[in-house]
Amino acid sequence: MTRDALAALAADLRAEARRTDQRRLIVLHGERDDCLDAAFTVVEAAGIADDEATLLSTREGVRFERHRPKHAARLLGTTRQAVILDAFVEFSPNAVGQSVGAVDGGGLYVLVAPPLDEWPDRRDDFDESLAVPPFGLDDVTARFRSRLVETLRRHPGVAIAAVGPDGAVGPAGADDTAPDEIERDGLTGDEAPPPEPGPTTPASSAFPAVAYESCLTRDQSRALSSLERLRTPGSAVVVEADRGRGKSSAAGLAAASLAAAGRDVLVTAPSFAGASALFERARALLADLDARLSVDEERRIEVGPSEAGPAEDTTGRGRIRYLPPAEAADAAGDADVAIADEAAALPVRLLADLLAAPAAAFVTTVHGYEGAGRGFSVRFRGRLDDSDRRVTDVRMDDPIRYARGDPVEGWAFRALMLDARPGVDAAVEDAAPDTVDYRAVDADDLLADEHLLSEAFGLLVLAHYRTEPDDLARLLDAPNLSVRALTHEGHVVSVALLAREGGLDAATRGAMYDGERVRGNMLPDVLTSQLRDPEAAAPTGVRIMRIATHHAVRSRGLGSKLLREIEREVGDDVDYLGTGFGATPDLLDFWAGNGYRTVHLATTRNAASGEHSALMMSPTSEGGRALARRHARWFRERIGAVLSDALRDLDPDVVRAALAACDAAGDAVVDVSEYEWRLTVAAAYGPGLADTAPRPFRRLALAHLLDGECDLAARAERLLVRKVLQAHDWESVTDELDYVSTAECMRSLGRTLQPLVDRYGDAVAVAERELYE
Repeated sequence: MTRDALAALAADLRAEARRTDQRRLIVLHGERDDCLDAAFTVVEAAGIADDEATLLSTREGVRFERHRPKHAARLLGTTRQAVILDAFVEFSPNAVGQSVGAVDGGGLYVLVAPPLDEWPDRRDDFDESLAVPPFGLDDVTARFRSRLVETLRRHPGVAIAAVGPDGAVGPAGADDTAPDEIERDGLTGDEAPPPEPGPTTPASSAFPAVAYESCLTRDQSRALSSLERLRTPGSAVVVEADRGRGKSSAAGLAAASLAAAGRDVLVTAPSFAGASALFERARALLADLDARLSVDEERRIEVGPSEAGPAEDTTGRGRIRYLPPAEAADAAGDADVAIADEAAALPVRLLADLLAAPAAAFVTTVHGYEGAGRGFSVRFRGRLDDSDRRVTDVRMDDPIRYARGDPVEGWAFRALMLDARPGVDAAVEDAAPDTVDYRAVDADDLLADEHLLSEAFGLLVLAHYRTEPDDLARLLDAPNLSVRALTHEGHVVSVALLAREGGLDAATRGAMYDGERVRGNMLPDVLTSQLRDPEAAAPTGVRIMRIATHHAVRSRGLGSKLLREIEREVGDDVDYLGTGFGATPDLLDFWAGNGYRTVHLATTRNAASGEHSALMMSPTSEGGRALARRHARWFRERIGAVLSDALRDLDPDVVRAALAACDAAGDAVVDVSEYEWRLTVAAAYGPGLADTAPRPFRRLALAHLLDGECDLAARAERLLVRKVLQAHDWESVTDELDYVSTAECMRSLGRTLQPLVDRYGDAVAVAERELYE
């Protein structure tokens, strides 16, 4: 066959896509230049204009809009009639997840790939990213691409054509009668679906009528109507939808309506790109309302008084402003309304902080690259339901960009496991530590069993505030990763993702010490490059990257049982077990309860989570114990100074839990001079003041928080953290810890110091105390 056969196929696919208002996918496989030339033929034959197509490729000099595949995220929030993804260079699952949703109904998604039978065994840039030292490229497997090829060959709506030289369809040398040159035509034979009900305008609405006239589906108008509740303090609205349902646009219409009525609307998302559709829709509505914009910047819109809203709301000056998640959490109390777009991709703590705003909306993707709505519901909804908010839930199902039943959406969901989910509650609700089986889940097992893969990966998605399609490929192919699970009657109830780290040769350790980043070795990297331990990457460890237990059976000890089983299995083969995570009191207590000890607290907050990371270790060999002991000692030596500097605003309960989880062996003797003991005892039992000489008080506070020998109430320990270790002023400490007055707060500190003096004081301290008794 010739180029004409490919053109005819493209025309037929495009005609069916337009008739059904769905998308179709065409795979062109062969040599790269031949396939790219064939892709241009497809776009031209499909009648798609050059300015309606985008090429994701490193190849330059093309007539279409072009981005490199690693910049595929630039297509988020855009719509195209054709997207061509060049899978030869910089291909990754993320590139698919970020780009496939940009194709509009009636459009084509074109995948340009090496010969499908050979593709899994070829090595590319993404494979190199999985080759984590000490493993090499030859250790990376091809399970993800093997599975991807299988989904392409089996899923409806996917055409596959082998491309030879000069754009001919069929491999080089094939004659015009070869029967299998087009492996699949991708045609489903579907007819146009019945029309969906259109949007509606409520009989009485607080938002402008033009806002409802801007909606594209009935779901979108229903969501907008629910978002009207944000006008009332004490309300919270949760909008969940799959990608492409117009949820961000609905949030933008609501934000514009609120700003036009004089409200201060604070918007956040994992990145501004994720909120760009919201701002775009808000600007369009404000233009329709003829609202006067005094400021119109990319991340900020200020609206003067307008006649668009109800008369009683038009006297103020409204605005819509974007802030990154951590900043938004701090600023929420100053806004009238807070809106979190792609809320599932944000940590629970930051979402909870947004409730400081009088009204808040949480808009999130149920399945997709941006985050996991089920994870959002499991991890955050409990807090929301326990709050005093009146919560309104909205689910949007009607696609906007294409019709229901779109086969390309179905293919993407399966290929990238976007709809992976744990087993149903009823199947696991009787699980307990004595009813479960422990198993090492081989990647071949996951590849062979879609049910197992979905349940295991679905739980791992819930364990983290952000999971990407790349994580699926890492799970299946990365040589340093492995999975352990507890199962109950064949269903996964608890799962852990393990990463093998360390064991690096001298040359690699030296490069790491000099600042070179070594992939996949998070704990050794921090201990070596940041904490300046040249031998930290010599011992071999296993880092628990993620651990998750099914929400229906939490708090039954299953996570702890899984950790015990992991240690029993791998403890003799490695020097330590470790973990790193965004520090919260509950997580620190969980890991400490399972024998892990703090060795580091990051001095900066994670930009997305807003939390300081904690590193913890549980040594399993003498080499591991030596590593853990010296880093615990160094942590104890530096933490006092850091708490009064970079960690001055760290949550005192995080400080308490992190210090309590540090190995304090040998630190019972407090290094305080004779003169300092007199000052300290005077502040505890007499007329002295702790502000006179901070050092001895910090030594006492650290000693107690590390070994916990004195029986102090939680508020007393928070007082030690905030006033003594973090050096906050008396007024702010009094207010934060709810003391009736500054004088009472000062007296409370003196009473708190008394048992510390009794526990750690030497003969000088005892004699000094007797003066006051």
